[in-house]
Amino acid sequence: MDFLRPISVLTAFSLFVAPLPGADAFGPPPKPLLQQTAEAKLLGEFARFATLSDGTVGIAVRDLQTGETQALNGDTLFPMASAYKVAVAGRIFALIDAGQLKLEDQLALDPALASEGGIAWMFSQPGAHLSVDRLLQLMMQKSDNNATDVLVARAGGPQAITQFVTGLGVRGLRVDSDTAHLLYRAMGIHPLSGTFRQNAEAARKADPQIAVRDIRDLPNIAFAAEPEDTSTPTAMLDLVTAFEAGRALSPASTQRLFTIMAGCETGKARIVGMLPPGTAVAHKTGSLNGVGNDVGVVRLPDGRRFAVVMFVMKDSKGHVSRDRVIAEAARAAYDYFLYAPDREHGRAHNA
Repeated sequence: MDFLRPISVLTAFSLFVAPLPGADAFGPPPKPLLQQTAEAKLLGEFARFATLSDGTVGIAVRDLQTGETQALNGDTLFPMASAYKVAVAGRIFALIDAGQLKLEDQLALDPALASEGGIAWMFSQPGAHLSVDRLLQLMMQKSDNNATDVLVARAGGPQAITQFVTGLGVRGLRVDSDTAHLLYRAMGIHPLSGTFRQNAEAARKADPQIAVRDIRDLPNIAFAAEPEDTSTPTAMLDLVTAFEAGRALSPASTQRLFTIMAGCETGKARIVGMLPPGTAVAHKTGSLNGVGNDVGVVRLPDGRRFAVVMFVMKDSKGHVSRDRVIAEAARAAYDYFLYAPDREHGRAHNA
């Protein structure tokens, strides 16, 4: 089933994709002491909020007008969890721009692609289909894994998604699995046949600690250390920036992507948690075994925008603590970009 989005939402989130000014060809001038002080305070706040977690926190933020970037652990690899769906959506919209797919095209819900929860029940219905647009909404707004894997298959698989990302000049982000196989890796299993539900139930029966880890939201240290399906905060920031700047997709596809992301229903206590009521945010979350992520674009009251990436891994304090880390850091970035001295030239800093 497809649902119409209100025209007012389309209008509001066109503000996310306004043209950006060009960079200064002569490079940035020395930064005033006041600005240096403001940057140091922001990075100090990021480091302070990171101590709320007993895991590792990565933060990267960027002024989308000047390109100024500030980061904590910006070059550290983190499991993306469902945040990888931002890259999946980008690849799907690239296919649309190439004329190989349409938003209204109906994709079959192949039972072999069903996992658990969400719309998994639909995959057993004979002839079940959903439009590309509806699948994108389910993937980005509800983080539905079943819808995601239909889109991953249509995108050409994980390798095609990674190639799309690297083709944009983004380095440090890789997609190696669809969602089902990502979850298999998190469970420590590599089945060759059978449905996801059968394999997951067998794994939980063979190793009760898998269920305990899920119920208690405990980290899987071995999984977090694997290089597959990971990104650095800076790489994810570069991907979001490429979308927002119009360098990756057509204006229509860029607009639709951010409109869908603006309707995200997950992670209400993360990026949006401590921002002023009514702040326009287009974002995508990710959660899995001690991992809590949120990435997106925030609009300031004067119309300026900044991109934000928040990654937390190996955390055993639980999602409430992780959400607070993300919310506090997002609010600190909001205040920094809104109130700090004017910065006409971008400069990156990675703590």
